[in-house]
Amino acid sequence: MTDTARPGSPIRLTRADLDALPNYVPGRSPADLARELGIPEAIKLASNEVPYGPLPGVVEAITEAAAGAHRYPDMGVVALHAALAERYGVAPESVVTGCGSVALAEHLVRATCLPGDEVVYSWRSFEAYPIVVATSGATSVQVPNTPEHGHDLAAMAAAVTDRTRMVVVCNPNNPTGTFLRRPELERFLDAVPDDVLVVLDEAYREFVTDPEVPDGLDYVHRPNVAVLRTLSKAWGLAGMRVGFMVAQPALVAAVRKVVTPFSISLPAQAAALAALAQADEVERRCALVVAERERVTEALRALVPDVPTSQGNFVWLPLGNRSVEFGRACEARGVIVRPFPGDGVRITIGTPAENDAFLAVARTELA
Repeated sequence: MTDTARPGSPIRLTRADLDALPNYVPGRSPADLARELGIPEAIKLASNEVPYGPLPGVVEAITEAAAGAHRYPDMGVVALHAALAERYGVAPESVVTGCGSVALAEHLVRATCLPGDEVVYSWRSFEAYPIVVATSGATSVQVPNTPEHGHDLAAMAAAVTDRTRMVVVCNPNNPTGTFLRRPELERFLDAVPDDVLVVLDEAYREFVTDPEVPDGLDYVHRPNVAVLRTLSKAWGLAGMRVGFMVAQPALVAAVRKVVTPFSISLPAQAAALAALAQADEVERRCALVVAERERVTEALRALVPDVPTSQGNFVWLPLGNRSVEFGRACEARGVIVRPFPGDGVRITIGTPAENDAFLAVARTELA
Protein backbone atom coordinates (compact mmCIF):
# COMPACT_ATOMS: atom_id res chain seq x y z
CA MET A 1 0.00 0.00 0.00
CA THR A 2 1.38 3.39 -0.98
CA ASP A 3 1.66 6.10 1.64
CA THR A 4 0.14 9.18 0.00
CA ALA A 5 0.82 11.57 2.87
CA ARG A 6 3.28 14.29 1.95
CA PRO A 7 6.21 15.01 4.30
CA GLY A 8 5.31 17.84 6.65
CA SER A 9 1.58 17.54 5.84
CA PRO A 10 -0.05 15.96 8.91
CA ILE A 11 -3.15 13.82 8.47
CA ARG A 12 -6.06 14.94 10.62
CA LEU A 13 -7.89 12.01 12.20
CA THR A 14 -10.27 13.91 14.47
CA ARG A 15 -13.11 16.36 13.93
CA ALA A 16 -11.96 19.94 13.43
CA ASP A 17 -14.83 21.33 15.50
CA LEU A 18 -13.46 19.62 18.62
CA ASP A 19 -10.68 22.23 18.73
CA ALA A 20 -13.18 24.82 19.90
CA LEU A 21 -14.79 22.51 22.45
CA PRO A 22 -13.78 23.09 26.09
CA ASN A 23 -12.47 20.20 28.13
CA TYR A 24 -14.52 19.12 31.12
CA VAL A 25 -12.69 20.45 34.18
CA PRO A 26 -12.73 18.12 37.22
CA GLY A 27 -11.93 19.31 40.71
CA ARG A 28 -8.21 19.48 41.40
CA SER A 29 -6.61 16.61 43.30
CA PRO A 30 -6.21 17.51 47.00
CA ALA A 31 -3.16 15.22 47.20
CA ASP A 32 -1.44 17.20 44.43
CA LEU A 33 -2.17 20.53 46.11
CA ALA A 34 -1.01 19.23 49.50
CA ARG A 35 2.32 18.18 47.98
CA GLU A 36 2.65 21.51 46.20
CA LEU A 37 2.07 23.49 49.39
CA GLY A 38 3.96 21.13 51.67
CA ILE A 39 0.96 20.59 53.94
CA PRO A 40 -0.40 17.30 55.33
CA GLU A 41 -3.80 17.59 53.65
CA ALA A 42 -5.75 19.91 51.38
CA ILE A 43 -9.51 20.45 51.52
CA LYS A 44 -11.54 19.72 48.40
CA LEU A 45 -14.73 21.76 48.04
CA ALA A 46 -14.85 21.69 44.24
CA SER A 47 -16.76 18.63 43.03
CA ASN A 48 -20.06 18.58 44.97
CA GLU A 49 -19.19 15.35 46.74
CA VAL A 50 -20.73 14.53 50.12
CA PRO A 51 -17.91 14.38 52.71
CA TYR A 52 -19.11 11.58 54.99
CA GLY A 53 -17.71 8.51 53.25
CA PRO A 54 -19.52 5.53 51.73
CA LEU A 55 -22.87 4.54 53.18
CA PRO A 56 -22.99 1.51 55.52
CA GLY A 57 -22.77 -1.75 53.61
CA VAL A 58 -21.46 -0.23 50.39
CA VAL A 59 -17.80 -1.18 50.76
CA GLU A 60 -18.78 -4.72 51.74
CA ALA A 61 -21.05 -5.01 48.70
CA ILE A 62 -18.28 -3.80 46.39
CA THR A 63 -15.80 -6.23 47.92
CA GLU A 64 -18.16 -9.16 47.50
CA ALA A 65 -18.97 -8.18 43.92
CA ALA A 66 -15.26 -7.95 43.08
CA ALA A 67 -15.01 -11.73 43.40
CA GLY A 68 -16.98 -11.95 40.16
CA ALA A 69 -14.83 -9.44 38.29
CA HIS A 70 -13.97 -12.04 35.63
CA ARG A 71 -17.64 -12.11 34.56
CA TYR A 72 -19.64 -9.46 32.72
CA PRO A 73 -22.21 -7.59 34.81
CA ASP A 74 -25.93 -7.89 34.16
CA MET A 75 -26.33 -5.76 31.03
CA GLY A 76 -30.04 -5.34 31.75
CA VAL A 77 -29.28 -4.04 35.27
CA VAL A 78 -32.51 -5.83 36.26
CA ALA A 79 -32.13 -5.84 40.05
CA LEU A 80 -31.12 -2.18 40.23
CA HIS A 81 -33.89 -1.08 37.87
CA ALA A 82 -36.38 -2.93 40.05
CA ALA A 83 -35.02 -1.33 43.23
CA LEU A 84 -35.13 2.17 41.72
CA ALA A 85 -38.63 1.59 40.39
CA GLU A 86 -39.84 0.49 43.81
CA ARG A 87 -38.24 3.43 45.60
CA TYR A 88 -39.62 6.05 43.22
CA GLY A 89 -42.99 4.49 42.54
CA VAL A 90 -42.62 3.85 38.82
CA ALA A 91 -42.57 0.80 36.58
CA PRO A 92 -39.18 -0.85 35.87
CA GLU A 93 -39.70 -0.25 32.14
CA SER A 94 -39.70 3.49 32.94
CA VAL A 95 -36.14 3.35 34.33
CA VAL A 96 -32.78 3.22 32.58
CA THR A 97 -29.35 3.52 34.19
CA GLY A 98 -26.09 4.93 32.89
CA CYS A 99 -22.54 5.85 33.87
CA GLY A 100 -23.72 8.82 35.91
CA SER A 101 -26.57 11.11 34.89
CA VAL A 102 -24.19 12.95 32.55
CA ALA A 103 -23.88 9.81 30.43
CA LEU A 104 -27.65 9.61 30.22
CA ALA A 105 -27.77 13.22 29.07
CA GLU A 106 -25.37 12.26 26.30
CA HIS A 107 -27.46 9.21 25.40
CA LEU A 108 -30.57 11.39 25.23
CA VAL A 109 -28.91 13.74 22.76
CA ARG A 110 -27.85 10.76 20.65
CA ALA A 111 -31.36 9.33 20.79
CA THR A 112 -33.13 12.57 19.86
CA CYS A 113 -30.81 14.66 17.70
CA LEU A 114 -29.31 14.49 14.25
CA PRO A 115 -26.57 16.87 13.09
CA GLY A 116 -27.91 20.41 13.02
CA ASP A 117 -30.70 19.77 15.52
CA GLU A 118 -30.74 22.12 18.50
CA VAL A 119 -30.59 21.62 22.26
CA VAL A 120 -31.66 24.58 24.41
CA TYR A 121 -30.36 25.10 27.94
CA SER A 122 -29.62 27.89 30.37
CA TRP A 123 -26.12 29.27 30.72
CA ARG A 124 -24.35 29.18 32.94
CA SER A 125 -25.43 25.67 33.86
CA PHE A 126 -23.78 22.24 34.04
CA GLU A 127 -20.52 22.53 32.11
CA ALA A 128 -20.93 19.12 30.47
CA TYR A 129 -23.96 20.23 28.45
CA PRO A 130 -22.00 21.96 25.65
CA ILE A 131 -19.70 18.95 25.42
CA VAL A 132 -22.37 16.26 25.15
CA VAL A 133 -24.34 18.33 22.64
CA ALA A 134 -21.37 19.09 20.38
CA THR A 135 -19.92 15.59 20.41
CA SER A 136 -23.27 14.26 19.23
CA GLY A 137 -23.26 16.65 16.28
CA ALA A 138 -26.12 18.77 17.59
CA THR A 139 -26.09 22.54 18.15
CA SER A 140 -26.22 24.26 21.54
CA VAL A 141 -28.57 27.17 22.09
CA GLN A 142 -27.46 28.82 25.33
CA VAL A 143 -29.96 31.14 27.01
CA PRO A 144 -28.35 33.58 29.50
CA ASN A 145 -29.25 33.25 33.15
CA THR A 146 -31.35 35.91 34.81
CA PRO A 147 -29.60 38.62 36.88
CA GLU A 148 -30.49 36.44 39.87
CA HIS A 149 -28.35 33.62 38.39
CA GLY A 150 -31.26 31.31 37.51
CA HIS A 151 -33.05 29.99 34.45
CA ASP A 152 -34.95 32.49 32.30
CA LEU A 153 -37.77 30.13 31.35
CA ALA A 154 -39.60 32.70 29.21
CA ALA A 155 -36.47 33.24 27.12
CA MET A 156 -35.83 29.50 26.94
CA ALA A 157 -39.35 28.88 25.66
CA ALA A 158 -38.88 31.66 23.10
CA ALA A 159 -35.62 30.03 21.95
CA VAL A 160 -37.43 26.85 20.87
CA THR A 161 -37.64 26.61 17.08
CA ASP A 162 -38.53 23.99 14.50
CA ARG A 163 -34.96 22.71 14.85
CA THR A 164 -35.18 22.22 18.62
CA ARG A 165 -35.28 18.59 19.69
CA MET A 166 -34.44 18.90 23.38
CA VAL A 167 -34.52 21.43 26.22
CA VAL A 168 -32.57 20.85 29.44
CA VAL A 169 -33.74 22.33 32.74
CA CYS A 170 -31.28 21.89 35.62
CA ASN A 171 -33.20 22.20 38.89
CA PRO A 172 -31.53 23.07 41.21
CA ASN A 173 -29.11 24.60 38.76
CA ASN A 174 -25.46 23.61 38.84
CA PRO A 175 -23.32 25.67 39.54
CA THR A 176 -25.51 28.50 40.87
CA GLY A 177 -27.79 26.50 43.19
CA THR A 178 -30.79 28.53 42.01
CA PHE A 179 -34.12 26.78 41.57
CA LEU A 180 -37.48 26.85 39.88
CA ARG A 181 -40.80 26.63 41.67
CA ARG A 182 -43.79 24.58 40.61
CA PRO A 183 -46.00 27.21 38.87
CA GLU A 184 -43.22 28.57 36.63
CA LEU A 185 -42.03 25.09 35.66
CA GLU A 186 -45.56 23.97 34.82
CA ARG A 187 -46.14 27.05 32.66
CA PHE A 188 -42.92 26.26 30.85
CA LEU A 189 -43.84 22.60 30.27
CA ASP A 190 -47.18 23.70 28.85
CA ALA A 191 -45.45 26.15 26.50
CA VAL A 192 -42.95 23.69 25.02
CA PRO A 193 -44.27 21.80 21.97
CA ASP A 194 -45.17 18.17 22.53
CA ASP A 195 -42.53 17.01 20.03
CA VAL A 196 -39.67 18.63 21.98
CA LEU A 197 -38.16 16.61 24.81
CA VAL A 198 -37.82 18.43 28.15
CA VAL A 199 -35.08 16.94 30.35
CA LEU A 200 -35.30 17.81 34.03
CA ASP A 201 -31.81 17.34 35.44
CA GLU A 202 -32.29 16.80 39.17
CA ALA A 203 -28.87 15.61 40.32
CA TYR A 204 -29.28 17.53 43.61
CA ARG A 205 -32.92 16.73 44.36
CA GLU A 206 -32.16 15.16 47.76
CA PHE A 207 -30.86 18.48 49.10
CA VAL A 208 -34.02 20.43 48.24
CA THR A 209 -35.86 21.81 51.27
CA ASP A 210 -38.17 24.39 49.69
CA PRO A 211 -41.58 22.66 49.35
CA GLU A 212 -42.37 24.78 46.29
CA VAL A 213 -39.53 23.23 44.29
CA PRO A 214 -41.29 20.57 42.20
CA ASP A 215 -40.34 16.92 42.03
CA GLY A 216 -39.75 16.18 38.36
CA LEU A 217 -41.18 12.70 38.78
CA ASP A 218 -44.60 14.31 39.08
CA TYR A 219 -44.35 15.16 35.37
CA VAL A 220 -43.05 11.94 33.79
CA HIS A 221 -46.62 11.04 32.81
CA ARG A 222 -46.04 13.56 30.02
CA PRO A 223 -44.56 11.75 27.00
CA ASN A 224 -42.02 14.52 26.38
CA VAL A 225 -40.56 14.76 29.92
CA ALA A 226 -37.55 12.84 31.21
CA VAL A 227 -35.99 13.14 34.68
CA LEU A 228 -32.31 12.58 35.37
CA ARG A 229 -31.07 11.64 38.83
CA THR A 230 -27.76 10.38 40.18
CA LEU A 231 -26.39 8.30 43.03
CA SER A 232 -23.10 10.24 42.92
CA LYS A 233 -24.13 13.06 45.24
CA ALA A 234 -26.41 12.42 48.21
CA TRP A 235 -26.01 8.64 47.91
CA GLY A 236 -22.22 8.90 48.13
CA LEU A 237 -21.33 6.91 44.99
CA ALA A 238 -19.36 9.48 42.99
CA GLY A 239 -16.58 6.94 42.45
CA MET A 240 -18.98 4.24 41.24
CA ARG A 241 -20.70 6.30 38.50
CA VAL A 242 -24.38 5.35 38.60
CA GLY A 243 -27.13 7.61 37.29
CA PHE A 244 -30.67 6.88 36.21
CA MET A 245 -33.44 8.31 34.08
CA VAL A 246 -37.18 8.03 34.56
CA ALA A 247 -39.47 8.60 31.59
CA GLN A 248 -42.22 7.00 29.55
CA PRO A 249 -41.31 3.44 28.44
CA ALA A 250 -41.04 4.37 24.74
CA LEU A 251 -38.34 6.96 25.47
CA VAL A 252 -36.57 4.63 27.90
CA ALA A 253 -36.52 1.88 25.26
CA ALA A 254 -34.89 4.26 22.77
CA VAL A 255 -32.22 5.31 25.26
CA ARG A 256 -31.45 1.69 26.13
CA LYS A 257 -30.54 1.17 22.47
CA VAL A 258 -27.76 3.76 22.63
CA VAL A 259 -26.42 3.07 26.14
CA THR A 260 -22.88 1.72 26.07
CA PRO A 261 -23.13 -2.05 26.72
CA PHE A 262 -22.18 -3.12 30.24
CA SER A 263 -21.59 0.50 31.28
CA ILE A 264 -22.78 -0.16 34.85
CA SER A 265 -20.07 -2.40 36.27
CA LEU A 266 -20.67 -5.30 38.63
CA PRO A 267 -19.30 -3.43 41.69
CA ALA A 268 -21.29 -0.33 40.74
CA GLN A 269 -24.55 -2.27 40.59
CA ALA A 270 -23.82 -3.91 43.94
CA ALA A 271 -22.88 -0.57 45.51
CA ALA A 272 -26.05 1.08 44.24
CA LEU A 273 -28.27 -1.65 45.64
CA ALA A 274 -26.53 -1.40 49.02
CA ALA A 275 -26.81 2.38 49.04
CA LEU A 276 -30.53 2.34 48.24
CA ALA A 277 -31.06 0.28 51.39
CA GLN A 278 -29.72 3.21 53.45
CA ALA A 279 -32.37 5.84 52.74
CA ASP A 280 -32.64 6.92 56.39
CA GLU A 281 -28.90 7.52 56.63
CA VAL A 282 -28.96 9.48 53.38
CA GLU A 283 -31.68 11.70 54.80
CA ARG A 284 -29.64 12.26 57.97
CA ARG A 285 -26.53 13.20 56.00
CA CYS A 286 -28.49 15.53 53.73
CA ALA A 287 -29.84 17.32 56.80
CA LEU A 288 -26.25 17.91 57.96
CA VAL A 289 -25.33 19.32 54.55
CA VAL A 290 -28.39 21.58 54.48
CA ALA A 291 -27.65 22.99 57.93
CA GLU A 292 -24.09 23.81 56.87
CA ARG A 293 -25.33 25.23 53.56
CA GLU A 294 -27.47 27.74 55.43
CA ARG A 295 -24.61 28.67 57.75
CA VAL A 296 -22.13 29.16 54.92
CA THR A 297 -24.62 31.15 52.87
CA GLU A 298 -25.32 33.54 55.74
CA ALA A 299 -21.60 34.04 56.37
CA LEU A 300 -20.89 34.71 52.69
CA ARG A 301 -23.74 37.20 52.38
CA ALA A 302 -22.03 39.31 54.99
CA LEU A 303 -19.20 39.63 52.45
CA VAL A 304 -21.05 39.43 49.11
CA PRO A 305 -24.71 40.41 49.57
CA ASP A 306 -26.05 38.91 46.32
CA VAL A 307 -25.12 35.29 47.08
CA PRO A 308 -28.22 33.41 45.85
CA THR A 309 -30.17 30.94 47.95
CA SER A 310 -29.06 27.43 47.04
CA GLN A 311 -31.01 24.19 47.03
CA GLY A 312 -27.98 22.05 46.17
CA ASN A 313 -25.06 20.87 48.29
CA PHE A 314 -23.04 23.91 47.21
CA VAL A 315 -23.24 27.67 47.18
CA TRP A 316 -22.50 30.19 44.43
CA LEU A 317 -20.27 33.17 44.97
CA PRO A 318 -20.94 35.65 42.10
CA LEU A 319 -17.52 37.28 41.86
CA GLY A 320 -17.44 37.91 38.10
CA ASN A 321 -13.93 38.78 36.93
CA ARG A 322 -12.51 38.15 40.41
CA SER A 323 -13.47 34.47 40.34
CA VAL A 324 -10.18 32.96 39.17
CA GLU A 325 -8.14 35.17 41.48
CA PHE A 326 -10.28 34.13 44.44
CA GLY A 327 -9.95 30.47 43.48
CA ARG A 328 -6.17 30.82 43.47
CA ALA A 329 -6.23 32.53 46.85
CA CYS A 330 -8.22 29.61 48.27
CA GLU A 331 -5.77 27.09 46.85
CA ALA A 332 -2.86 29.02 48.33
CA ARG A 333 -4.49 28.36 51.71
CA GLY A 334 -5.09 24.67 50.99
CA VAL A 335 -8.77 24.90 50.01
CA ILE A 336 -9.86 23.79 46.54
CA VAL A 337 -12.98 25.48 45.16
CA ARG A 338 -14.35 25.68 41.61
CA PRO A 339 -14.00 29.04 39.84
CA PHE A 340 -15.84 29.68 36.58
CA PRO A 341 -13.92 32.46 34.81
CA GLY A 342 -15.86 35.69 34.50
CA ASP A 343 -18.90 34.37 36.38
CA GLY A 344 -18.43 33.08 39.88
CA VAL A 345 -17.12 30.43 42.23
CA ARG A 346 -18.93 27.28 43.32
CA ILE A 347 -18.16 26.03 46.82
CA THR A 348 -19.20 22.53 47.82
CA ILE A 349 -20.51 22.17 51.35
CA GLY A 350 -18.09 20.04 53.37
CA THR A 351 -17.77 19.22 57.03
CA PRO A 352 -18.09 22.08 59.54
CA ALA A 353 -14.30 22.19 59.93
CA GLU A 354 -13.77 22.27 56.16
CA ASN A 355 -16.35 25.01 55.76
CA ASP A 356 -14.71 27.02 58.52
CA ALA A 357 -11.38 26.78 56.71
CA PHE A 358 -12.98 28.10 53.55
CA LEU A 359 -14.79 30.92 55.36
CA ALA A 360 -11.53 32.02 56.95
CA VAL A 361 -10.08 32.50 53.45
CA ALA A 362 -13.22 34.26 52.25
CA ARG A 363 -13.18 36.71 55.14
CA THR A 364 -9.55 37.53 54.41
CA GLU A 365 -9.94 37.91 50.65
CA LEU A 366 -13.41 39.46 50.40
CA ALA A 367 -13.72 41.68 53.45
